[in-house]
Amino acid sequence: MNKTNEPAEGDTHAVYTCRLPLSTTTLTFVTGVLREHLKAIGSRWRKLPTGKITIIVLAVLRHDQRITDMAGGNHVSPGTVLRWVREVIALLAARAPRLDRALKKITKAGGEVVLIDGTLIRTERRTGADDRKNYSGKHKTHGLLFLALTDVAGNLLWISAARPGRSSEITTARHNHIVQKLRDAGLGALADLGFVGLDDDPDDPIVITGRKATRDKPLTRTQKQVNQLIASERAPVEHGFADLKNWRILTKLRLDPALATMLLRALLVLTTIETAR
Repeated sequence: MNKTNEPAEGDTHAVYTCRLPLSTTTLTFVTGVLREHLKAIGSRWRKLPTGKITIIVLAVLRHDQRITDMAGGNHVSPGTVLRWVREVIALLAARAPRLDRALKKITKAGGEVVLIDGTLIRTERRTGADDRKNYSGKHKTHGLLFLALTDVAGNLLWISAARPGRSSEITTARHNHIVQKLRDAGLGALADLGFVGLDDDPDDPIVITGRKATRDKPLTRTQKQVNQLIASERAPVEHGFADLKNWRILTKLRLDPALATMLLRALLVLTTIETAR
């Protein structure tokens, strides 16, 4: 008999608990989305209640809990948990705003400027050509590149589709027609030096960046001050990325990279609920 009430050697039934730092609003929202979906497809029975499924899925997303661990602790198969995770991700991603609609919302609210930046989400190494194209020389690691727009307070508005890690931010922005859509919405954008040259209209620039120094032309004092001003004004975009990366599943992506775009857009929806500045 174990008098200390500790698990005996070889015992595999010990259980630990972990706080899920999410608001009741988020839990209620995700549960409601899932219930609505189950009703729509006529699914009358699941192995666990809808609320419990929600907690399991959010634990995977927030804490990067392993699928097998969550399965064993809840007496279901890993395949079942993975299916639940993918199902909820798809339902949430479908609610993520499109770029044009996100920009129109800012315009209607009286906004004039958005902030744009890119981030690399690390992934596990893959074999062959897939491994090479996802290697980022800038970050010296494998991953997928995403662009994001925030408002001037740092609230996330939109996230692009995933691009291979070797892609540049400016190429990704062109792929998504960022400049044209900003013009259509009547908005400007502040960006870092990675976007220099994105806006090809010097007479009426929409995307404002700083200046790059060259070997022959160092920056003047005024140009350095302008760069510092732009950097300070676009600082809130980093807060938006920080909020997004509070979802620890993004620490190193282990899900199928094909699901990466859907995952990021699902997390955008959840982050919007959790944080509002």
